[in-house]
Amino acid sequence: MTKGRMESVEVFTSEGKGRGLKAQKEFLPGDVIFAEPAYAAVVFDSLTHVICHTCFKRQERLHRCGQCKFAYYCDRTCQRAAWLNHKNECSAIKKHGKAPTENIRLAARIMWKIEREGSGLSEGCLVSIDDLQNHVDSFSEEEKKELRADIESFLEFWPPQSQQFGMQYISHIFGVINCNGFTLSDQRGLQAVGVGIFPNLCQANHDCWPNCTVIFNNGNHEAVRSMFHTQMRIELRALSKISLGDELTVSYVDFLNVSEERRKQLKKQYYFDCTCEHCKKQIKDDLMLAAKAGESKPSAETVKEVIQFSKDTLEKINKARMEGLYHEVVKLCRECLKKQEPVLGDTNIYLLRILSIASEVLSYLQMFEEAADYAKRMVDGYLKIYHPNNAQLGMAVMRAGVTHWHAGLIEAGHGLICKAYAILLITHGPSHPITKDLEVMRVQTEMELRMFQQNEFMYYKMREAALKNQKIQVMPEPSNDTSPSLFHKKE
Repeated sequence: MTKGRMESVEVFTSEGKGRGLKAQKEFLPGDVIFAEPAYAAVVFDSLTHVICHTCFKRQERLHRCGQCKFAYYCDRTCQRAAWLNHKNECSAIKKHGKAPTENIRLAARIMWKIEREGSGLSEGCLVSIDDLQNHVDSFSEEEKKELRADIESFLEFWPPQSQQFGMQYISHIFGVINCNGFTLSDQRGLQAVGVGIFPNLCQANHDCWPNCTVIFNNGNHEAVRSMFHTQMRIELRALSKISLGDELTVSYVDFLNVSEERRKQLKKQYYFDCTCEHCKKQIKDDLMLAAKAGESKPSAETVKEVIQFSKDTLEKINKARMEGLYHEVVKLCRECLKKQEPVLGDTNIYLLRILSIASEVLSYLQMFEEAADYAKRMVDGYLKIYHPNNAQLGMAVMRAGVTHWHAGLIEAGHGLICKAYAILLITHGPSHPITKDLEVMRVQTEMELRMFQQNEFMYYKMREAALKNQKIQVMPEPSNDTSPSLFHKKE
């Protein structure tokens, strides 16, 4: 295999893991190791009319493609930028009569690109599409059945005048999508909105305690002169100091799970056995399953019962959330916390999950004081478990900070917002929309804190006026997504 390289990284063969990425120089926390535009990307089926098909931003009013009536764009800039990738799709959708599913659309976009450019190395790519892993041989019967259905739908959609590919090659492309499709988020980073293929990123191996993180950046098409527009891309960013020759790793799953659960998820979704330090030594598992310490230490049997009760409650909560029954969610959370509090330790993941849901839903219902109390406990637990520069930790601390601000707890709110800002500067960088939003909040809460310290009475008067003006927005409606995993797996 030819070794691909960019200035900052090199592809190498990693012991027992196949290919991996190695640092070609030293990096410090927050450094961008590389940025990579999508080889191909599509918006999820359920969101095609509310998300721009070029930059994947959520917008109120989008322009629809006049030809196929399927694709939507922010403006002419985004529509022009999309034309090379949309042209074939546009006429195929018109002929087919309707747009196929996201998997078929992504496979078709990849194959039209191969038709245009060949399947060799694209500019800036370390590996070609042909060299990406497809894991088709490891598919379960159910997955093979889905693969056959996808191929059938693809062949119905694929135009006869386009280049024709063999069945094995089409299977390879679907296999690549299945295990390498990267989850794209909207500009606030809060909702998964699409899926894309990034060949360089696919070379980064997994570690449950990684030295890098991947952030999706929607780019900026707002500058007046197009030479200042930036492309939609992913950024591989350093989380800790990385030395020349170190392997670059990312986490494919959320760390907030005991090692056995993470390993199961990785095996099922990515077909490998995780051998990272944290899994081998079960590091932090004791914290994640902690029981209350001290005099009245609960029995193992009681702990087991409460964890089972928590799992059952989480299922009921998910059902109530899907139906938008938020008061029911709050009731279930309070009941569960009552059972958990005398038994589970403050870092137990089942307690933390309930605290997270309770704080989010209560904030949405504008019951901010109770929400702030739960958010504070959630953050205290997270800080003992997560890597100090973890993007999900940063987002959770930010949410807790905004909740405290809404509850009128200005000192705690400002402190949490500053802590979140420090994390997101490393994980997202200063120019990301989330970090910019947070910077505005940080400046505002700092100003308010000074005012509060000088004259509390005046502060509350000013605050009342500011709330009517709603500078810091009301909390968004709780989403039913758990935080999107790094790679998108077809459900």
